[in-house]
Amino acid sequence: MANLQLERETSIGMQVEDLWDVQESKLNPTQKLNACFENIPVSAFPHTPQGIEIKSDASLAEAVQILAQNKILSAPVVNVDAPEEDASWIDRYLGIVEFAGIAVWILQQSEPPSPTNHLPTGAESAVASANGMPSSAELRTLGSEDASITAGDFFEALTSSEFYKKTKVRDISGSFRWAPFLALQQSNSFLTMLLLLSKYKMKSIPIVDLGAGNINNIITQSAVIHMLAECTGLQWFESWGTKKLSEIGLPTISRNQLVTVHEDEPVLQAFRLMRKKRVGGVPVVTGDGKKAIGNISLRDVQFLLTAPEIYHDYRLITAKNFLLAVKNYLEKHDTRSPMLSGMITCKTDETIKELIQMLDSLKIQRVYVVDDDGNLEGTITLRDIISRLVYEPLGYFGDFFDGVLPLPENCRV
Repeated sequence: MANLQLERETSIGMQVEDLWDVQESKLNPTQKLNACFENIPVSAFPHTPQGIEIKSDASLAEAVQILAQNKILSAPVVNVDAPEEDASWIDRYLGIVEFAGIAVWILQQSEPPSPTNHLPTGAESAVASANGMPSSAELRTLGSEDASITAGDFFEALTSSEFYKKTKVRDISGSFRWAPFLALQQSNSFLTMLLLLSKYKMKSIPIVDLGAGNINNIITQSAVIHMLAECTGLQWFESWGTKKLSEIGLPTISRNQLVTVHEDEPVLQAFRLMRKKRVGGVPVVTGDGKKAIGNISLRDVQFLLTAPEIYHDYRLITAKNFLLAVKNYLEKHDTRSPMLSGMITCKTDETIKELIQMLDSLKIQRVYVVDDDGNLEGTITLRDIISRLVYEPLGYFGDFFDGVLPLPENCRV
């Protein structure tokens, strides 16, 4: 009990609470919160070592297996060609590889090449055939009648292909989800970390130990939401958390902007839409497009890569069939999976605190906003919530991003 009390007293929430009352009186609540987070170093964030690293010469197939077996979504990539002694963290690591990144890169191989690098149709088909995958002409437009080509034959061909087995993790460095590879030092501020996770669209941030030249912590959006959920009851959190979603401008993505996939469309279309529209998940909607029956995210491609029974049970792998197959699989293998929770929704008159507590307890990345009749009105992601917690002061980052590749515009993965 004493240890729990000590943890509470030294938590991030309590540090903000202690700083809250000593801020200048002329600051408004948002400015005070920014100032509090600027005075807390990221070294104060709870240490969550996962101990899993992937070598740069591992194949995509091996990387998928490592991530799946350890039930993690991402891991640092160790550069096997780095010098053994006196290597800095920049030399030692290539970046962080994620299920989502592998999925997007694989999907990209089946898409038409850019106009500046276009292969003739015959060559394009030959490349696809050599990779054991359908050509971009086959996959460019998928309708409900084409769900069969995205079923077992496609995924069996993919997972057994030399393309999948021999492509190394380092071969996809510099592709989507790898740029930028930013790491923070332990002395950087909490505010910097929160802004990178929200406005600058990073999914996770490694914290490096410059002396040892290694990564000693990785802070994710989910970890920040968990931290916020533990702040319930604190003055600063309650003043912000009791506001309704509509009061703080959520959802930011409205119904008209929402990317959706119909229940009778092939599941591969859902993943391709995520790739094309740069979103991390899409709702599966009924025929009229008004109501959602479930959600598919980029990380769910792991089931198609690691669990062949998912696609063997159905002749046509539509989005709806995929949801059913995954549910049946998880009921047998992982009863704690958030995907068993079904379609999670909220309304705009709920509070941000209620939303944070729900997202944290269910371990999910997004929630869909509905009206009183259950019709879709928008979506809220973890990033959206963090972005409403802090703001970027004018000129805050200075030359921080010099030499760093920018993320694609409007990336919401």
